[in-house]
Amino acid sequence: MKKYLSYSILSVFILTTILSTRCTKVLDQPNLSAYDSAAIWSDSNLVNSYLANLYNVFGNWNVSLDRLDDQVSGIGFPTDAITVTDAGPLANWGYTTIRLINEGITQVKAGNTSDDFKKRSLGQLYFLRAYEYFPMVTTYGGVPYLKVAQDRYKDNLNVPRNSTKECFEFMIQDIDSAIALLPQHILPSSTTDWGRVDGNFALAFKAKVLLYMASPQFNPSKPWDNAYWQEAYTVNKAAYESLKNQGYALVSDYAQIALQEKNSEIVFSVTNQYPNKTANWDNGARPGSLSRGTAAVTPTWEMVKNFPMLDGKASDDPSGKYYKPASVFMQSFWENRDPRFGKSVVWNGKLFQVAGMPSVYRQYTGVGIADPLDAFGVNPNAGVTSANNNKYSGFFILKNCDLNLTQAQVQGNYTVDFVVMRFAEVMLNYAEAANETGHSDEALEILKAIRQRAGIEPGSDGKYGITASTRLAYRQAIMDERNVEFCFEGMRFKDLRRWRRFDLLNNVPKHGLEAIAKKADGSEMPIEQAQALSSDYSLEPDDFTYTELQIPISGVRINTVPDKYYFAPLQSSVIAAGDKLEQNKDWGGTFDPTIH
Repeated sequence: MKKYLSYSILSVFILTTILSTRCTKVLDQPNLSAYDSAAIWSDSNLVNSYLANLYNVFGNWNVSLDRLDDQVSGIGFPTDAITVTDAGPLANWGYTTIRLINEGITQVKAGNTSDDFKKRSLGQLYFLRAYEYFPMVTTYGGVPYLKVAQDRYKDNLNVPRNSTKECFEFMIQDIDSAIALLPQHILPSSTTDWGRVDGNFALAFKAKVLLYMASPQFNPSKPWDNAYWQEAYTVNKAAYESLKNQGYALVSDYAQIALQEKNSEIVFSVTNQYPNKTANWDNGARPGSLSRGTAAVTPTWEMVKNFPMLDGKASDDPSGKYYKPASVFMQSFWENRDPRFGKSVVWNGKLFQVAGMPSVYRQYTGVGIADPLDAFGVNPNAGVTSANNNKYSGFFILKNCDLNLTQAQVQGNYTVDFVVMRFAEVMLNYAEAANETGHSDEALEILKAIRQRAGIEPGSDGKYGITASTRLAYRQAIMDERNVEFCFEGMRFKDLRRWRRFDLLNNVPKHGLEAIAKKADGSEMPIEQAQALSSDYSLEPDDFTYTELQIPISGVRINTVPDKYYFAPLQSSVIAAGDKLEQNKDWGGTFDPTIH
Protein backbone atom coordinates (compact mmCIF):
# COMPACT_ATOMS: atom_id res chain seq x y z
CA MET A 1 0.00 0.00 0.00
CA LYS A 2 2.89 2.41 0.46
CA LYS A 3 3.50 2.06 -3.28
CA TYR A 4 -0.20 2.53 -3.90
CA LEU A 5 -0.23 5.83 -2.06
CA SER A 6 1.93 7.50 -4.66
CA TYR A 7 -0.91 7.10 -7.12
CA SER A 8 -3.72 8.37 -4.89
CA ILE A 9 -4.16 11.74 -6.60
CA LEU A 10 -3.92 10.23 -10.06
CA SER A 11 -6.58 7.64 -9.27
CA VAL A 12 -9.30 10.28 -9.14
CA PHE A 13 -8.64 11.09 -12.79
CA ILE A 14 -8.34 7.44 -13.75
CA LEU A 15 -11.76 6.63 -12.32
CA THR A 16 -13.35 9.44 -14.31
CA THR A 17 -11.72 8.19 -17.50
CA ILE A 18 -12.62 4.56 -17.10
CA LEU A 19 -16.13 4.84 -15.81
CA SER A 20 -17.52 7.61 -17.98
CA THR A 21 -15.76 6.50 -21.19
CA ARG A 22 -14.78 10.11 -21.67
CA CYS A 23 -11.31 11.09 -22.90
CA THR A 24 -9.10 12.49 -20.14
CA LYS A 25 -5.43 13.30 -19.84
CA VAL A 26 -3.49 10.78 -17.77
CA LEU A 27 0.18 11.30 -17.07
CA ASP A 28 1.77 12.58 -20.30
CA GLN A 29 -0.98 11.85 -22.82
CA PRO A 30 -0.93 14.99 -25.01
CA ASN A 31 -4.09 14.42 -27.03
CA LEU A 32 -7.13 14.56 -24.75
CA SER A 33 -9.62 13.53 -27.42
CA ALA A 34 -7.52 10.59 -28.57
CA TYR A 35 -6.87 9.03 -25.16
CA ASP A 36 -7.82 5.35 -25.07
CA SER A 37 -9.15 4.35 -21.66
CA ALA A 38 -8.31 0.71 -22.41
CA ALA A 39 -4.63 1.66 -22.05
CA ILE A 40 -5.20 2.06 -18.33
CA TRP A 41 -5.96 -1.63 -17.94
CA SER A 42 -2.76 -2.54 -19.74
CA ASP A 43 -0.63 -0.48 -17.37
CA SER A 44 0.05 -2.27 -14.08
CA ASN A 45 0.86 1.00 -12.31
CA LEU A 46 -2.48 2.50 -13.23
CA VAL A 47 -4.36 -0.67 -12.30
CA ASN A 48 -2.60 -0.56 -8.93
CA SER A 49 -3.78 3.01 -8.57
CA TYR A 50 -7.34 1.92 -9.26
CA LEU A 51 -7.02 -0.80 -6.62
CA ALA A 52 -5.53 1.66 -4.13
CA ASN A 53 -8.67 3.78 -4.40
CA LEU A 54 -10.79 0.73 -3.59
CA TYR A 55 -8.72 -0.03 -0.49
CA ASN A 56 -10.58 2.82 1.18
CA VAL A 57 -13.21 0.20 2.08
CA PHE A 58 -10.99 -0.75 5.03
CA GLY A 59 -11.36 2.67 6.66
CA ASN A 60 -8.88 4.13 9.14
CA TRP A 61 -8.51 4.95 12.82
CA ASN A 62 -11.70 6.43 14.28
CA VAL A 63 -11.95 6.94 18.01
CA SER A 64 -15.76 7.16 17.79
CA LEU A 65 -16.31 3.66 16.35
CA ASP A 66 -17.69 2.44 19.69
CA ARG A 67 -20.05 5.36 20.22
CA LEU A 68 -23.01 3.11 19.41
CA ASP A 69 -22.28 0.70 22.25
CA ASP A 70 -21.56 0.78 25.97
CA GLN A 71 -17.78 1.21 25.93
CA VAL A 72 -17.61 4.97 25.43
CA SER A 73 -19.65 8.09 26.06
CA GLY A 74 -22.29 9.32 23.66
CA ILE A 75 -25.90 8.55 22.79
CA GLY A 76 -25.92 7.04 19.33
CA PHE A 77 -29.56 6.00 19.41
CA PRO A 78 -32.01 8.64 20.56
CA THR A 79 -35.65 7.63 20.14
CA ASP A 80 -36.47 6.80 16.51
CA ALA A 81 -32.85 7.23 15.43
CA ILE A 82 -33.53 4.73 12.61
CA THR A 83 -36.42 5.22 10.18
CA VAL A 84 -37.24 4.21 6.63
CA THR A 85 -36.24 7.70 5.50
CA ASP A 86 -33.06 7.97 7.58
CA ALA A 87 -30.99 4.97 8.64
CA GLY A 88 -28.85 7.25 10.79
CA PRO A 89 -25.76 5.54 12.20
CA LEU A 90 -26.73 2.23 10.58
CA ALA A 91 -26.70 3.54 6.99
CA ASN A 92 -24.44 1.27 4.95
CA TRP A 93 -25.32 1.26 1.24
CA GLY A 94 -22.11 0.55 -0.68
CA TYR A 95 -23.20 0.13 -4.29
CA THR A 96 -21.00 2.91 -5.63
CA THR A 97 -17.98 0.92 -4.51
CA ILE A 98 -19.51 -2.35 -5.70
CA ARG A 99 -19.85 -0.86 -9.18
CA LEU A 100 -16.19 0.15 -9.18
CA ILE A 101 -15.13 -3.32 -8.06
CA ASN A 102 -17.24 -5.06 -10.70
CA GLU A 103 -15.91 -2.70 -13.36
CA GLY A 104 -12.40 -3.52 -12.23
CA ILE A 105 -13.00 -7.27 -12.50
CA THR A 106 -14.31 -6.91 -16.05
CA GLN A 107 -11.52 -4.61 -17.19
CA VAL A 108 -8.64 -6.49 -15.56
CA LYS A 109 -9.76 -9.67 -17.32
CA ALA A 110 -9.81 -7.83 -20.65
CA GLY A 111 -6.63 -5.83 -20.08
CA ASN A 112 -3.19 -6.57 -21.45
CA THR A 113 -1.13 -7.24 -18.32
CA SER A 114 0.81 -10.32 -17.27
CA ASP A 115 -1.06 -13.40 -16.12
CA ASP A 116 0.52 -13.19 -12.67
CA PHE A 117 -0.48 -9.55 -12.30
CA LYS A 118 -4.03 -10.34 -13.41
CA LYS A 119 -4.27 -13.14 -10.86
CA ARG A 120 -3.19 -10.90 -8.01
CA SER A 121 -5.42 -8.05 -9.13
CA LEU A 122 -8.48 -10.26 -9.55
CA GLY A 123 -7.79 -11.92 -6.21
CA GLN A 124 -7.87 -8.53 -4.52
CA LEU A 125 -11.03 -7.50 -6.39
CA TYR A 126 -12.95 -10.66 -5.52
CA PHE A 127 -11.97 -10.21 -1.90
CA LEU A 128 -12.92 -6.53 -1.91
CA ARG A 129 -16.34 -7.38 -3.34
CA ALA A 130 -17.05 -9.80 -0.51
CA TYR A 131 -15.62 -7.36 2.02
CA GLU A 132 -17.89 -4.56 0.79
CA TYR A 133 -21.00 -6.73 0.72
CA PHE A 134 -20.35 -8.02 4.25
CA PRO A 135 -21.34 -4.83 6.14
CA MET A 136 -24.38 -4.41 3.90
CA VAL A 137 -25.58 -7.96 4.61
CA THR A 138 -24.97 -7.63 8.35
CA THR A 139 -26.89 -4.34 8.30
CA TYR A 140 -29.84 -5.15 6.02
CA GLY A 141 -29.84 -8.90 5.50
CA GLY A 142 -29.98 -10.08 1.91
CA VAL A 143 -29.28 -7.42 -0.73
CA PRO A 144 -28.93 -7.56 -4.53
CA TYR A 145 -25.57 -9.29 -4.98
CA LEU A 146 -24.44 -7.72 -8.23
CA LYS A 147 -21.50 -9.24 -10.05
CA VAL A 148 -21.62 -7.07 -13.17
CA ALA A 149 -21.05 -3.33 -13.13
CA GLN A 150 -24.17 -1.26 -13.64
CA ASP A 151 -24.04 1.84 -15.80
CA ARG A 152 -23.95 4.75 -13.41
CA TYR A 153 -26.05 6.93 -15.73
CA LYS A 154 -28.64 4.44 -17.01
CA ASP A 155 -29.14 1.70 -14.43
CA ASN A 156 -31.11 1.88 -11.20
CA LEU A 157 -30.81 -0.67 -8.45
CA ASN A 158 -34.21 -2.07 -9.40
CA VAL A 159 -33.39 -5.75 -9.04
CA PRO A 160 -34.71 -8.28 -6.52
CA ARG A 161 -32.83 -8.85 -3.29
CA ASN A 162 -30.92 -12.08 -3.01
CA SER A 163 -31.83 -14.06 0.06
CA THR A 164 -29.56 -13.63 3.04
CA LYS A 165 -28.38 -17.23 2.66
CA GLU A 166 -27.51 -16.61 -0.98
CA CYS A 167 -25.54 -13.51 -0.07
CA PHE A 168 -23.46 -15.44 2.43
CA GLU A 169 -22.85 -18.15 -0.16
CA PHE A 170 -21.80 -15.57 -2.76
CA MET A 171 -19.43 -13.91 -0.29
CA ILE A 172 -17.81 -17.26 0.46
CA GLN A 173 -17.50 -17.96 -3.28
CA ASP A 174 -15.79 -14.62 -3.83
CA ILE A 175 -13.43 -15.20 -0.91
CA ASP A 176 -12.58 -18.70 -2.15
CA SER A 177 -11.84 -17.23 -5.59
CA ALA A 178 -9.59 -14.68 -3.93
CA ILE A 179 -7.72 -17.31 -1.90
CA ALA A 180 -7.04 -19.30 -5.07
CA LEU A 181 -5.48 -16.27 -6.78
CA LEU A 182 -3.66 -14.43 -3.99
CA PRO A 183 -0.24 -15.15 -2.53
CA GLN A 184 -0.74 -16.93 0.76
CA HIS A 185 1.44 -14.65 2.89
CA ILE A 186 2.81 -11.21 2.16
CA LEU A 187 5.68 -10.82 4.59
CA PRO A 188 6.19 -7.63 6.62
CA SER A 189 9.61 -7.33 5.01
CA SER A 190 8.01 -6.75 1.61
CA THR A 191 8.56 -3.16 0.56
CA THR A 192 6.12 -3.17 -2.35
CA ASP A 193 3.37 -5.65 -1.46
CA TRP A 194 2.89 -5.14 2.28
CA GLY A 195 -0.55 -3.65 2.83
CA ARG A 196 -2.22 -5.66 0.09
CA VAL A 197 -4.69 -8.44 0.80
CA ASP A 198 -3.13 -11.88 0.96
CA GLY A 199 -4.51 -15.39 1.30
CA ASN A 200 -4.09 -15.44 5.07
CA PHE A 201 -6.29 -12.39 5.57
CA ALA A 202 -8.80 -13.81 3.09
CA LEU A 203 -8.96 -17.11 4.99
CA ALA A 204 -9.32 -15.37 8.34
CA PHE A 205 -12.07 -13.17 6.93
CA LYS A 206 -13.87 -16.18 5.46
CA ALA A 207 -13.85 -17.70 8.94
CA LYS A 208 -15.34 -14.49 10.32
CA VAL A 209 -18.08 -14.42 7.68
CA LEU A 210 -19.06 -17.99 8.58
CA LEU A 211 -19.16 -17.04 12.26
CA TYR A 212 -21.70 -14.37 11.37
CA MET A 213 -23.68 -16.75 9.19
CA ALA A 214 -24.10 -19.08 12.18
CA SER A 215 -24.84 -16.27 14.62
CA PRO A 216 -28.09 -15.55 16.49
CA GLN A 217 -28.58 -12.38 14.43
CA PHE A 218 -29.27 -14.48 11.35
CA ASN A 219 -30.70 -17.55 13.08
CA PRO A 220 -33.05 -16.30 15.80
CA SER A 221 -35.06 -19.52 15.95
CA LYS A 222 -31.91 -21.64 16.45
CA PRO A 223 -29.28 -19.19 17.62
CA TRP A 224 -26.72 -21.63 19.01
CA ASP A 225 -27.68 -24.99 17.53
CA ASN A 226 -28.06 -24.41 13.81
CA ALA A 227 -26.16 -26.37 11.17
CA TYR A 228 -23.90 -23.46 10.21
CA TRP A 229 -21.87 -23.62 13.40
CA GLN A 230 -20.04 -26.76 12.26
CA GLU A 231 -18.66 -25.14 9.11
CA ALA A 232 -17.82 -22.04 11.11
CA TYR A 233 -15.81 -24.22 13.49
CA THR A 234 -14.03 -26.11 10.72
CA VAL A 235 -12.90 -22.99 8.87
CA ASN A 236 -12.09 -20.94 11.98
CA LYS A 237 -9.93 -23.77 13.31
CA ALA A 238 -8.22 -24.10 9.93
CA ALA A 239 -7.54 -20.35 9.81
CA TYR A 240 -6.14 -20.34 13.34
CA GLU A 241 -3.88 -23.34 12.79
CA SER A 242 -2.69 -22.20 9.37
CA LEU A 243 -1.74 -18.72 10.54
CA LYS A 244 -0.18 -20.02 13.75
CA ASN A 245 1.97 -22.47 11.80
CA GLN A 246 3.19 -19.60 9.63
CA GLY A 247 4.39 -17.61 12.63
CA TYR A 248 1.44 -15.40 13.53
CA ALA A 249 1.36 -14.92 17.29
CA LEU A 250 0.30 -12.55 20.04
CA VAL A 251 2.88 -9.86 20.73
CA SER A 252 4.18 -9.96 24.27
CA ASP A 253 3.07 -6.43 25.22
CA TYR A 254 -0.61 -5.61 24.76
CA ALA A 255 0.27 -1.92 24.58
CA GLN A 256 2.15 -2.59 21.32
CA ILE A 257 -0.55 -4.40 19.34
CA ALA A 258 -0.72 -1.48 16.90
CA LEU A 259 2.12 0.84 17.86
CA GLN A 260 4.68 -1.82 16.94
CA GLU A 261 3.89 -1.92 13.24
CA LYS A 262 4.13 -5.11 11.14
CA ASN A 263 4.32 -7.26 14.26
CA SER A 264 3.49 -10.96 14.45
CA GLU A 265 -0.11 -10.26 15.48
CA ILE A 266 -1.05 -8.17 12.44
CA VAL A 267 -3.09 -10.15 9.94
CA PHE A 268 -3.96 -7.07 7.89
CA SER A 269 -3.43 -3.36 8.34
CA VAL A 270 -3.93 -0.19 6.33
CA THR A 271 -0.66 1.64 5.79
CA ASN A 272 -0.48 5.22 7.00
CA GLN A 273 2.44 7.36 5.90
CA TYR A 274 3.20 11.03 6.42
CA PRO A 275 2.24 13.23 4.65
CA ASN A 276 0.21 11.23 2.12
CA LYS A 277 -2.03 9.39 4.55
CA THR A 278 -2.45 10.09 8.25
CA ALA A 279 -5.16 9.54 10.85
CA ASN A 280 -6.56 11.31 13.90
CA TRP A 281 -6.53 8.84 16.76
CA ASP A 282 -4.69 10.83 19.42
CA ASN A 283 -6.53 13.94 18.27
CA GLY A 284 -9.83 12.61 19.58
CA ALA A 285 -8.69 10.19 22.26
CA ARG A 286 -6.39 12.42 24.28
CA PRO A 287 -7.50 14.91 26.93
CA GLY A 288 -8.27 18.23 25.30
CA SER A 289 -5.33 20.05 26.91
CA LEU A 290 -2.94 17.62 25.22
CA SER A 291 -4.73 17.60 21.89
CA ARG A 292 -6.17 20.09 19.41
CA GLY A 293 -9.66 20.14 20.94
CA THR A 294 -11.75 18.20 23.40
CA ALA A 295 -11.77 14.41 23.25
CA ALA A 296 -14.40 12.98 20.90
CA VAL A 297 -15.47 10.18 23.26
CA THR A 298 -14.33 8.85 26.63
CA PRO A 299 -14.57 5.43 28.34
CA THR A 300 -17.64 4.80 30.48
CA TRP A 301 -17.57 3.71 34.10
CA GLU A 302 -19.34 0.56 32.92
CA MET A 303 -16.42 -0.26 30.63
CA VAL A 304 -13.93 0.46 33.40
CA LYS A 305 -15.70 -2.06 35.61
CA ASN A 306 -15.73 -4.65 32.82
CA PHE A 307 -11.96 -5.11 32.96
CA PRO A 308 -11.20 -8.06 35.24
CA MET A 309 -9.06 -7.91 38.33
CA LEU A 310 -5.45 -9.06 38.24
CA ASP A 311 -6.50 -12.62 39.10
CA GLY A 312 -8.87 -12.69 36.13
CA LYS A 313 -12.01 -12.60 38.25
CA ALA A 314 -14.73 -10.00 37.70
CA SER A 315 -14.53 -6.97 39.96
CA ASP A 316 -17.85 -7.92 41.58
CA ASP A 317 -16.96 -11.60 42.11
CA PRO A 318 -16.74 -12.22 45.89
CA SER A 319 -14.55 -15.26 45.28
CA GLY A 320 -11.83 -13.13 43.75
CA LYS A 321 -8.47 -12.58 45.41
CA TYR A 322 -8.82 -8.81 44.99
CA TYR A 323 -12.54 -8.46 45.56
CA LYS A 324 -13.85 -5.34 47.28
CA PRO A 325 -17.46 -4.28 47.94
CA ALA A 326 -18.77 -1.93 45.26
CA SER A 327 -18.49 1.19 47.40
CA VAL A 328 -14.86 0.43 48.27
CA PHE A 329 -13.97 -0.63 44.75
CA MET A 330 -15.17 2.71 43.35
CA GLN A 331 -12.62 4.53 45.50
CA SER A 332 -9.69 2.35 44.36
CA PHE A 333 -10.80 0.94 41.02
CA TRP A 334 -7.30 1.23 39.48
CA GLU A 335 -5.69 -1.18 41.95
CA ASN A 336 -4.90 -4.82 41.08
CA ARG A 337 -6.54 -4.75 37.68
CA ASP A 338 -6.04 -6.70 34.47
CA PRO A 339 -2.94 -4.96 33.02
CA ARG A 340 -4.91 -4.22 29.85
CA PHE A 341 -6.83 -1.65 31.87
CA GLY A 342 -3.76 0.44 32.60
CA LYS A 343 -2.70 0.18 28.94
CA SER A 344 -6.11 1.21 27.61
CA VAL A 345 -7.53 3.87 29.94
CA VAL A 346 -6.34 7.12 31.54
CA TRP A 347 -7.95 7.92 34.89
CA ASN A 348 -7.78 10.84 37.26
CA GLY A 349 -4.35 11.31 38.81
CA LYS A 350 -2.65 8.72 36.62
CA LEU A 351 0.92 9.34 35.55
CA PHE A 352 0.69 10.18 31.85
CA GLN A 353 4.02 10.52 30.12
CA VAL A 354 3.29 12.51 26.98
CA ALA A 355 5.98 14.14 24.85
CA GLY A 356 6.43 17.79 25.75
CA MET A 357 5.14 17.36 29.29
CA PRO A 358 7.13 16.89 32.54
CA SER A 359 8.01 13.30 33.38
CA VAL A 360 5.93 13.63 36.57
CA TYR A 361 2.83 14.85 34.71
CA ARG A 362 -0.43 13.47 36.05
CA GLN A 363 -3.71 13.73 34.22
CA TYR A 364 -6.51 15.25 36.28
CA THR A 365 -10.19 15.17 35.36
CA GLY A 366 -12.09 16.83 38.22
CA VAL A 367 -13.76 20.17 37.55
CA GLY A 368 -11.94 23.04 39.23
CA ILE A 369 -8.66 21.10 39.29
CA ALA A 370 -8.22 19.82 35.76
CA ASP A 371 -7.60 22.03 32.75
CA PRO A 372 -11.01 23.26 31.50
CA LEU A 373 -10.52 21.16 28.35
CA ASP A 374 -10.18 18.03 30.52
CA ALA A 375 -12.66 18.74 33.32
CA PHE A 376 -15.69 16.62 34.21
CA GLY A 377 -18.10 16.96 37.09
CA VAL A 378 -20.67 19.10 38.87
CA ASN A 379 -18.92 19.90 42.16
CA PRO A 380 -20.60 23.15 43.38
CA ASN A 381 -17.46 24.06 45.32
CA ALA A 382 -15.23 24.03 42.25
CA GLY A 383 -15.94 27.67 41.43
CA VAL A 384 -16.36 26.85 37.72
CA THR A 385 -18.74 24.82 35.59
CA SER A 386 -17.48 22.10 33.28
CA ALA A 387 -18.42 22.50 29.62
CA ASN A 388 -17.67 18.82 28.94
CA ASN A 389 -20.32 17.04 30.97
CA ASN A 390 -22.33 15.88 27.97
CA LYS A 391 -19.25 14.32 26.36
CA TYR A 392 -16.82 13.32 29.10
CA SER A 393 -16.82 10.64 31.79
CA GLY A 394 -13.77 11.29 33.98
CA PHE A 395 -11.67 8.87 31.88
CA PHE A 396 -9.77 9.07 28.59
CA ILE A 397 -8.66 6.49 26.02
CA LEU A 398 -4.99 5.54 26.16
CA LYS A 399 -5.00 2.48 23.91
CA ASN A 400 -3.05 2.93 20.66
CA CYS A 401 -2.16 6.55 21.47
CA ASP A 402 1.24 7.66 20.20
CA LEU A 403 2.58 9.50 23.23
CA ASN A 404 5.69 10.49 21.28
CA LEU A 405 3.57 13.17 19.62
CA THR A 406 3.53 16.52 21.37
CA GLN A 407 0.34 18.51 21.73
CA ALA A 408 1.32 20.59 18.69
CA GLN A 409 1.91 17.46 16.58
CA VAL A 410 -1.27 15.56 17.42
CA GLN A 411 -3.25 16.72 14.40
CA GLY A 412 -2.15 15.31 11.04
CA ASN A 413 0.88 13.40 12.31
CA TYR A 414 -0.61 10.10 13.52
CA THR A 415 0.86 7.57 11.10
CA VAL A 416 0.38 4.30 12.99
CA ASP A 417 -0.90 1.68 10.57
CA PHE A 418 -4.62 0.99 11.06
CA VAL A 419 -5.10 -2.59 12.23
CA VAL A 420 -8.05 -4.16 10.42
CA MET A 421 -7.55 -7.68 11.77
CA ARG A 422 -5.13 -9.11 14.29
CA PHE A 423 -4.40 -12.66 15.35
CA ALA A 424 -6.23 -12.21 18.65
CA GLU A 425 -9.47 -11.87 16.67
CA VAL A 426 -8.68 -15.03 14.71
CA MET A 427 -8.16 -16.77 18.03
CA LEU A 428 -11.34 -15.60 19.71
CA ASN A 429 -13.43 -16.24 16.58
CA TYR A 430 -12.11 -19.80 16.69
CA ALA A 431 -12.83 -20.09 20.41
CA GLU A 432 -16.43 -19.02 19.91
CA ALA A 433 -17.07 -21.52 17.11
CA ALA A 434 -15.30 -24.25 19.07
CA ASN A 435 -17.45 -23.74 22.13
CA GLU A 436 -20.69 -23.88 20.15
CA THR A 437 -19.71 -27.21 18.56
CA GLY A 438 -18.76 -29.12 21.69
CA HIS A 439 -15.08 -28.18 21.87
CA SER A 440 -15.03 -26.05 25.00
CA ASP A 441 -11.60 -27.44 25.85
CA GLU A 442 -10.21 -25.74 22.75
CA ALA A 443 -11.98 -22.51 23.65
CA LEU A 444 -10.40 -22.65 27.12
CA GLU A 445 -6.88 -22.89 25.68
CA ILE A 446 -7.50 -19.80 23.56
CA LEU A 447 -8.88 -17.84 26.50
CA LYS A 448 -5.89 -18.82 28.61
CA ALA A 449 -3.47 -17.67 25.90
CA ILE A 450 -5.22 -14.30 25.57
CA ARG A 451 -5.15 -13.76 29.32
CA GLN A 452 -1.59 -14.95 29.70
CA ARG A 453 -0.46 -12.31 27.20
CA ALA A 454 -2.55 -9.72 29.02
CA GLY A 455 -0.55 -10.35 32.21
CA ILE A 456 -3.31 -11.85 34.33
CA GLU A 457 -2.19 -14.14 37.13
CA PRO A 458 -2.47 -17.85 36.21
CA GLY A 459 -3.84 -18.89 39.59
CA SER A 460 -3.26 -22.23 41.30
CA ASP A 461 -5.29 -24.05 38.63
CA GLY A 462 -3.54 -22.36 35.69
CA LYS A 463 -6.84 -21.10 34.25
CA TYR A 464 -6.17 -17.35 34.61
CA GLY A 465 -9.37 -16.73 36.51
CA ILE A 466 -11.63 -18.60 34.08
CA THR A 467 -14.22 -20.56 36.05
CA ALA A 468 -16.51 -21.65 33.19
CA SER A 469 -17.51 -25.32 33.09
CA THR A 470 -20.54 -25.32 30.78
CA ARG A 471 -21.14 -24.28 27.20
CA LEU A 472 -23.26 -21.34 28.37
CA ALA A 473 -20.62 -20.19 30.84
CA TYR A 474 -17.85 -20.41 28.23
CA ARG A 475 -20.03 -18.44 25.83
CA GLN A 476 -20.31 -15.64 28.38
CA ALA A 477 -16.59 -15.83 29.14
CA ILE A 478 -15.78 -15.41 25.44
CA MET A 479 -18.19 -12.49 25.14
CA ASP A 480 -16.63 -10.81 28.17
CA GLU A 481 -13.11 -11.42 26.88
CA ARG A 482 -13.89 -9.89 23.49
CA ASN A 483 -15.30 -6.81 25.21
CA VAL A 484 -12.00 -6.22 27.01
CA GLU A 485 -9.48 -7.48 24.45
CA PHE A 486 -10.97 -5.42 21.62
CA CYS A 487 -11.98 -2.38 23.64
CA PHE A 488 -12.20 0.84 21.60
CA GLU A 489 -11.48 -1.06 18.35
CA GLY A 490 -15.03 -0.72 17.01
CA MET A 491 -16.14 -4.34 17.49
CA ARG A 492 -18.50 -4.15 20.44
CA PHE A 493 -21.68 -2.97 18.73
CA LYS A 494 -21.22 -5.49 15.91
CA ASP A 495 -20.71 -8.26 18.44
CA LEU A 496 -23.82 -7.31 20.41
CA ARG A 497 -25.84 -7.22 17.19
CA ARG A 498 -24.72 -10.65 15.98
CA TRP A 499 -25.34 -12.10 19.45
CA ARG A 500 -28.77 -10.39 19.64
CA ARG A 501 -27.83 -8.70 22.89
CA PHE A 502 -29.29 -5.24 22.39
CA ASP A 503 -30.79 -5.73 25.85
CA LEU A 504 -27.38 -4.57 27.10
CA LEU A 505 -27.86 -1.25 25.28
CA ASN A 506 -31.58 -0.56 25.22
CA ASN A 507 -32.66 1.88 27.95
CA VAL A 508 -29.42 1.22 29.84
CA PRO A 509 -27.76 4.41 31.15
CA LYS A 510 -24.06 5.22 30.92
CA HIS A 511 -22.02 6.68 33.76
CA GLY A 512 -18.79 8.46 34.55
CA LEU A 513 -16.86 9.18 37.75
CA GLU A 514 -16.34 12.67 39.13
CA ALA A 515 -13.11 13.16 41.09
CA ILE A 516 -13.12 15.55 44.08
CA ALA A 517 -9.91 16.09 46.07
CA LYS A 518 -10.08 15.09 49.72
CA LYS A 519 -8.10 15.78 52.88
CA ALA A 520 -6.51 13.08 55.01
CA ASP A 521 -9.65 12.82 57.13
CA GLY A 522 -11.78 12.18 54.04
CA SER A 523 -13.45 15.59 53.95
CA GLU A 524 -13.42 17.70 50.80
CA MET A 525 -10.22 19.64 50.24
CA PRO A 526 -10.63 23.38 49.67
CA ILE A 527 -10.44 24.01 45.93
CA GLU A 528 -7.55 26.48 46.27
CA GLN A 529 -5.46 23.91 48.14
CA ALA A 530 -6.31 21.22 45.58
CA GLN A 531 -5.36 23.52 42.72
CA ALA A 532 -2.02 24.32 44.36
CA LEU A 533 -1.18 20.65 44.90
CA SER A 534 -2.25 19.64 41.41
CA SER A 535 -0.10 22.35 39.83
CA ASP A 536 3.03 20.32 40.58
CA TYR A 537 1.23 16.97 40.16
CA SER A 538 1.34 16.09 43.87
CA LEU A 539 -2.21 14.72 44.00
CA GLU A 540 -2.41 10.99 43.29
CA PRO A 541 -5.51 8.93 42.43
CA ASP A 542 -6.19 8.00 46.06
CA ASP A 543 -6.21 11.66 47.09
CA PHE A 544 -9.71 11.93 45.63
CA THR A 545 -13.24 10.81 46.35
CA TYR A 546 -15.12 9.41 43.36
CA THR A 547 -18.81 9.88 42.69
CA GLU A 548 -20.86 8.20 39.95
CA LEU A 549 -22.70 10.51 37.53
CA GLN A 550 -25.00 9.53 34.69
CA ILE A 551 -23.71 10.77 31.33
CA PRO A 552 -24.55 12.81 29.45
CA ILE A 553 -25.61 15.14 32.24
CA SER A 554 -28.42 16.73 30.20
CA GLY A 555 -30.32 16.32 26.93
CA VAL A 556 -30.98 12.82 25.57
CA ARG A 557 -29.47 10.64 28.26
CA ILE A 558 -30.25 7.09 27.24
CA ASN A 559 -30.09 4.91 24.13
CA THR A 560 -33.22 3.42 22.59
CA VAL A 561 -32.22 0.26 20.72
CA PRO A 562 -35.26 -1.95 20.00
CA ASP A 563 -34.96 -5.44 18.56
CA LYS A 564 -35.99 -4.28 15.11
CA TYR A 565 -32.62 -2.51 14.89
CA TYR A 566 -30.92 -5.87 14.43
CA PHE A 567 -31.55 -5.13 10.76
CA ALA A 568 -31.87 -1.64 9.33
CA PRO A 569 -34.60 -0.76 6.83
CA LEU A 570 -33.87 -0.15 3.18
CA GLN A 571 -34.32 3.54 2.65
CA SER A 572 -37.58 4.62 1.03
CA SER A 573 -35.65 6.60 -1.58
CA VAL A 574 -33.96 3.38 -2.72
CA ILE A 575 -37.18 1.40 -2.83
CA ALA A 576 -38.97 4.23 -4.67
CA ALA A 577 -36.52 3.93 -7.57
CA GLY A 578 -38.17 0.70 -8.71
CA ASP A 579 -40.68 -1.98 -7.86
CA LYS A 580 -38.48 -5.04 -7.27
CA LEU A 581 -36.86 -4.24 -3.93
CA GLU A 582 -38.75 -5.48 -0.86
CA GLN A 583 -38.60 -3.79 2.52
CA ASN A 584 -37.57 -5.74 5.65
CA LYS A 585 -40.46 -7.28 7.53
CA ASP A 586 -39.91 -5.32 10.76
CA TRP A 587 -40.10 -2.08 8.77
CA GLY A 588 -43.40 -2.53 6.95
CA GLY A 589 -42.26 -5.00 4.29
CA THR A 590 -42.25 -8.72 3.61
CA PHE A 591 -38.54 -9.54 3.24
CA ASP A 592 -37.07 -11.78 5.94
CA PRO A 593 -33.43 -10.71 6.52
CA THR A 594 -32.64 -13.79 8.62
CA ILE A 595 -31.70 -17.28 7.44
CA HIS A 596 -33.99 -19.19 9.84
